[in-house]
Amino acid sequence: MKKKKREVSGSVHHLLLRAKLFHRCRLHGPITGLLPLISAVSGCLLLLFALLSLLSPSPSSGHGRRHVSLLRHHSSLSSGRLRDELEAESISSPRAVFHIPSSGGSLSRDLWSSRLSSFFHGCSNASSRFLTADQKTQPNRYLLIATSGGLNQQRTGITDAVAAAYILNATLVVPKLDRKSFWKDASNFNDIFDVDWFISFLSKDVEIIKQLPEKGGKAWTPHTMRVPRKCTPKCYQTRVLPVLNKKHAVQLGKFDYRLSNRLEKDLQKLRCRVNYHALKFTDSIRDMGKTLVERMRSKSNHFIALHLRFEPDMLAFSGCYYGGGEREREELGAIRKRWKTLHKSNPEKERRHGRCPLTPEEVGLMLRALGFGSDVHLYVASGEVYGGEETLAPLKALFPNFHTKETIATKAELVPFSLYSSRMAALDFIVCDESSVFVTNNNGNMARILAGRRRYFGHKPTIRPNAKKLYKLFMNRTSMTWEEFTSRVRTHQIGFMEDDQGLSDTEDIENGNNDAAVRRQSNSLQSETLKSEQPELEEIFSD
Repeated sequence: MKKKKREVSGSVHHLLLRAKLFHRCRLHGPITGLLPLISAVSGCLLLLFALLSLLSPSPSSGHGRRHVSLLRHHSSLSSGRLRDELEAESISSPRAVFHIPSSGGSLSRDLWSSRLSSFFHGCSNASSRFLTADQKTQPNRYLLIATSGGLNQQRTGITDAVAAAYILNATLVVPKLDRKSFWKDASNFNDIFDVDWFISFLSKDVEIIKQLPEKGGKAWTPHTMRVPRKCTPKCYQTRVLPVLNKKHAVQLGKFDYRLSNRLEKDLQKLRCRVNYHALKFTDSIRDMGKTLVERMRSKSNHFIALHLRFEPDMLAFSGCYYGGGEREREELGAIRKRWKTLHKSNPEKERRHGRCPLTPEEVGLMLRALGFGSDVHLYVASGEVYGGEETLAPLKALFPNFHTKETIATKAELVPFSLYSSRMAALDFIVCDESSVFVTNNNGNMARILAGRRRYFGHKPTIRPNAKKLYKLFMNRTSMTWEEFTSRVRTHQIGFMEDDQGLSDTEDIENGNNDAAVRRQSNSLQSETLKSEQPELEEIFSD
């Protein structure tokens, strides 16, 4: 800079000297009088260019080059085109901070196994104090239930019905499945579950019959009633037992979450025996499910099963909003009207509190940040995804090895199941249960049943998104590096990975888990019981 100033100063001095010499020279001719003026103007121009050279940025500056480039095109670009060019340049800039890698990055643990699996085993056997069915079942006392909701919600109702029959010393009639609600599946109990196995396996616990016997040679119509949610054993004994003693046959309607989670240990273990052992799918469902699992394993030694739960009914029920404008609000609002008891939704509040399912793209980003690369095979258990292929595209871009039951089975193979939502859900249930890693995108019935089942049968890895913390992270992800994003995701997921789940009995009950059925065996003489997970005690998708 000092050198440039000296050069300018010298130039000015030189110009003044020339002007003085011209003034002293006595030249003759018509141009002689103009020479001093021309020299002065030239000197001023040179001085102006010198000053501009001092003020302009260095030609090597990247900003300067972009500035010059924009100036060159300014005359031919409208303001909109100029804005587009700037945005394009910003996106393609090598300085962009949020670059998603194709690999999962460095890991501190094996993602495909649980460090706790060798320390746990299922232990749902009854204690010596537990009375058997032939010791306590009263004659002429029959309990019937009508389940509600989808497959897994009905499964919880069946599980609780067995426990309720035990509490009431009653004979249980094989439960009726919900054939009228949102799913409109006409399947009966024996179309989904092995009814003979169900009756036989539980024969020591509760007496179960396939249908109500006739009364006086005529069909017996049971008395119908309801019990409140979370009804305790005492509640059943005071509300239902007197009616049962009088009418002898009682049907409990809309039987979902009608039994308290706070039960004595033997009743919790009975629930486990029902859910994890007695409720076995029919041979046709199990065979097709086994085929799907084998085809996934033939593609890779390990695979992830994702319960995406991004169908229109789920989004409508949650009251969440995903940026689809008025069309989305109208479509999901129309579905939401089917549940008359739902309060008015506050989408932003629901999302902020972690009550909304992650979008498929967000699930993919979470998995990549946790260490799963693009080579991982992903099985997606889902119905019709809201937004279709456009919604799934980002997830498929992150995980190209994307599979569903429809892509790994032929249409002919799925014909016996495709018209029945519960049977299709049962196939997904089997694949998710047998997957190397199970990822759930909501905290509903299937997610909780499978989380508990996978813990019960070997403590296999299960991942639940910490949606409340991840929401803010996804909103601000473009303002940080991928490394920072990854670090925060892994921090937020502590406590939401199966290896981190070691809650006390009290904490587990409060979170909706309900049976002390998984035992930890250490090298010491001590052992502690933990709760295995069962469905949450909330109404989900029932009419």
